[in-house]
Amino acid sequence: MAELAPHELRVLVAVAETGGFSAAAARLGLTQSAVSHSVRGSEAKVGAVLFERGRTGASPTPAGERAVGLARRILRLYEVLGAEARGAGRDTGDEVGGVLRVAAFRSAALHLLPPALERLTARHPGIRPEVRVVRELGAGTAGEVAAGRADLGIATLNGTGPAARDGGAAGLLTGVLREEAYALVHPAGHPDPKALPLLDWDENCGSYTRDWWRAQDWIPPATVKAEDDAMVLTMVGRGLGMAILPELSLREATDAVDITGLGPSGPVRRVGYVTTPESASTLVVRALIRELRSEKD
Repeated sequence: MAELAPHELRVLVAVAETGGFSAAAARLGLTQSAVSHSVRGSEAKVGAVLFERGRTGASPTPAGERAVGLARRILRLYEVLGAEARGAGRDTGDEVGGVLRVAAFRSAALHLLPPALERLTARHPGIRPEVRVVRELGAGTAGEVAAGRADLGIATLNGTGPAARDGGAAGLLTGVLREEAYALVHPAGHPDPKALPLLDWDENCGSYTRDWWRAQDWIPPATVKAEDDAMVLTMVGRGLGMAILPELSLREATDAVDITGLGPSGPVRRVGYVTTPESASTLVVRALIRELRSEKD
């Protein structure tokens, strides 16, 4: 197969992100015909149709989704090449620098990342973190990494996304950072919290806790499903029900709730990092992983 040049990769990414050849041309400062010609050439080199063309624009085929994700990752390597070469053999101080793109689910972005990033930027002032909060639904944070939109993701490794199913199958590398137990959280002082209705949140739906939940005859079906765990915690504090939440979510608990452990057989979730093999070897990602691993409970 003939290799795709960097400018061809940029065209593929632009078409996917803008949803059409005309919009991609405007972004790149090219003509629409030039973009169309480039895409056709890339499809010929790859040997697959990468975009479905229609009246409303262009959308990636499954082959196109994969190609665009790899294109982003390859272009990212071009971006960091200079910094990596200059910092080779010197992974301390100002030699480590550049943009570091991180995707994390809400409670990890709120509680796990800030202290690690604070230490990281204190040791390496040249690093500029960019953090995006991504819901752990569908592809989740691991999907952002696989698609080349993040250098590293903080993910729930025993969830349902690509990192949870099999990081290797998605071409990703994973590492466990912490294991945290779920607990029963209920209105403070309630005499019979297990009799309360169950509150749940979207990101918890269909996840690693469900097998355990199904085996507990005291847990009723959820009567309220909120958008995130913080909303669930607030509703519990208002006396609207009980919930089963992991430790990171419970860091925001107030005196309005009581927290009861679920015992040694209760569900536990693994929180870890997800990255690509090429990003894992870069100085900035290695530096962040070191700080995340040094985080104390």
